[in-house]
Amino acid sequence: MAYDLEEQEQMASIKAWWKQYGNLITWVLIIALGGYAAWTGWKTYQGNQATQAGMLYEELQKAAGGKDAAKVARAAADLQDKFGRTAYAEMGALAAAKTAFDAGDLKAAKAQLEWVAKSGQHDEYKAVAKVRLAGILLDEKAYDEGLKLLAGDFPASFAAAVADRKGDILVAQNKLEEARTAYRSALEKMDENNPGRQLVQLKLDAIGGAAAKTAA
Repeated sequence: MAYDLEEQEQMASIKAWWKQYGNLITWVLIIALGGYAAWTGWKTYQGNQATQAGMLYEELQKAAGGKDAAKVARAAADLQDKFGRTAYAEMGALAAAKTAFDAGDLKAAKAQLEWVAKSGQHDEYKAVAKVRLAGILLDEKAYDEGLKLLAGDFPASFAAAVADRKGDILVAQNKLEEARTAYRSALEKMDENNPGRQLVQLKLDAIGGAAAKTAA
């Protein structure tokens, strides 16, 4: 009987506790399970998105290899519309820009690079787009616009490329002393084994860079 009475008291305590907190616990469990399901679903969705984007990017690369500019442009547009937050969209736009540039369509190339520069999710791809876009602006003689584009923040690994491009624009503006400074900065930031050093040095020498260094 003592055991039965003790058991009844425990049951009564449990019922009272559940009456007070049971509803709250139920909702906490629902929220926790719902959050886990949502997270799992999101990861699955992201995986599917990446897979589909990868397949579309592969099609774009094949089209680029075949110099089918129209198909490349369509694939790049699909990547941007459907998978704009993936790296594939940025890589696709950069590939489409190169294809358009090689085909002499600077307007299309510029549009692709502008999309990456403004809408890209990854700093490295945005940096590549800005440096290449500045090159097109140089061809269009939009010098101030090009320098403004290169004045923003860039990953450290792009410092040499940015300085080199600034030098090119400054030479076109006949601002030779500033161009020398830019080219020297590019050389300072460039690895000794970088094959691009020779080209930068040639450009520097062409505007009297070696003479300026001797005078210093």
